[in-house]
Amino acid sequence: MGQRLTQIATRTGDDGSTGLGDNTRVSKDSLRVHAMGEVDELNSNIGVLLCEGLPPPVRDLLVEVQHQLFNLGGELSIPGFELLKAEAVLALDAALAQYNDALPRLQEFILPAGTRAAALAHVCRTVARRAERALVALGHQDALKDTPRQYLNRLSDLLFVLARVLNRMHGGDDVYWRSERLAQAASE
Repeated sequence: MGQRLTQIATRTGDDGSTGLGDNTRVSKDSLRVHAMGEVDELNSNIGVLLCEGLPPPVRDLLVEVQHQLFNLGGELSIPGFELLKAEAVLALDAALAQYNDALPRLQEFILPAGTRAAALAHVCRTVARRAERALVALGHQDALKDTPRQYLNRLSDLLFVLARVLNRMHGGDDVYWRSERLAQAASE
């Protein structure tokens, strides 16, 4: 692994390149750097979500997610290295089952809205999907393990479910999409 930063303004990136964890330099517009940035943005957005009043189990889960996303970023920064383990995906699967089981079945599409915490969870979900797409694109160019892509896929699902949970935290509900087509069918 490359050296840890001891100073931030190194000026080594002024030429449009950046250093990876294996000490190679790549263009800042490479697919790998793009994927790393998407994962970093996701982690930062989860940090904003953590500023909200959350139930302790949800908070603990999201803090663990932040650690795993940091592992994922590290894995992306060192081609061929593995930091994110399959157990992390299994942990998301378990959380997804736990929180989803407590929710009513969806009867209609929902809007990414409701409480501030739920809306932030939806923002995190969309950033997770974007990060997943960046990993898929990188995977067409470089060999990647399946775990990072699976982790982001499960995480986006979990964030959707957590948004629904957070909307109900204080007695609220999902914000349902008003489909004109469905409204017409119901009135006929």
